[in-house]
Amino acid sequence: MERPMTFSAVPPVSSPPVLDTPRLILEGHPLGDFDALATMWAEPGVVAHIFNGTPSTPRDSWMRMLAYRGLWPLLGYGYWAIREKASGRYVGDLGFADFHRNIDPPIRGVPEAGWALATWAQGNGYATEALAAALAWLDAQQRFERSVCLIAPTNVASIRVAEKAGYGEPRRIRFNDADSLMFSRKRR
Repeated sequence: MERPMTFSAVPPVSSPPVLDTPRLILEGHPLGDFDALATMWAEPGVVAHIFNGTPSTPRDSWMRMLAYRGLWPLLGYGYWAIREKASGRYVGDLGFADFHRNIDPPIRGVPEAGWALATWAQGNGYATEALAAALAWLDAQQRFERSVCLIAPTNVASIRVAEKAGYGEPRRIRFNDADSLMFSRKRR
């Protein structure tokens, strides 16, 4: 069982590593991505299975972007901005966090994978491609025995992405007064 990390156990990471896939680039969120990020998080098709389907306000998106940047120096891992390599267009967000969720079983100290893609980018295999790169990076760090992800049971597309990436053993849990599935993946 993983123990919660202490701050002194975290290797210093001032910014996210850049990950390159055949079609995508994963990098830190530059300030210039804010408008695209805020637009994406306000799309009903993006939040349909999270936040009770409530689109994010620009302030919510600003706080999210600040959190994304803050995860890296605090935890040594975090979220990337996903960008199409050919066009440079912002695709969405993907990465790992420890949100200190009050759930059973507890997952504090375990990287929790998450992803959100703009509606125009959904259905192209981008989430699968980006998650594979992020998990390869996380596995190479040799710091964690496993990672988890929480997905709404109605989010069939994200369940498929998680399963393709090797997440399994779904466990039904309650989170924010809603049913959720917690998937787990062992380090490879």
